[in-house]
Amino acid sequence: MGEPQHVKFPQDVIDEYAALGVDLQALFSAGHLGTRMGVQIVEASAERVVGTMPVEGNTQPYGLLHGGASAVLAETLGSVGSMLHGGSSKIAVGVDLNCTHHRGARSGLVTGVATPVHQGRTTATYEIVISDEDGRRVCTARLTCLLRDAPHADRTRERASD
Repeated sequence: MGEPQHVKFPQDVIDEYAALGVDLQALFSAGHLGTRMGVQIVEASAERVVGTMPVEGNTQPYGLLHGGASAVLAETLGSVGSMLHGGSSKIAVGVDLNCTHHRGARSGLVTGVATPVHQGRTTATYEIVISDEDGRRVCTARLTCLLRDAPHADRTRERASD
């Protein structure tokens, strides 16, 4: 779980963040909560984010995947997509998350795939489909993020106006 992730990013994204001296892998990780839950981001672009999470360790008392765990995976993937859509001058802040749980999962890995529903200037909305290892849909989620100016973007604009 604590191992470094090797996410597949588009080359233009790698170049954009490298020019700013930003650690892309750390910035677009699942964070401390996602790390504790075993979330691994496998592929990331503004058009598609894929990640996995083990069922084991993320269950409710009946032994089924906890709905909150599905929500963490969904919000992580949708947020990464939103951040990539916004680019290095924006940060994404989740403002609405809706999850519909279709079936239980008791073991193995679940995989989430986030794809954009709306990619605007100030908001981004992603649909996240979480499936079990047999390809059966476990959860469908929708996340909307507000895109705010990144703190370093304000400093860059101030320097440009001097």
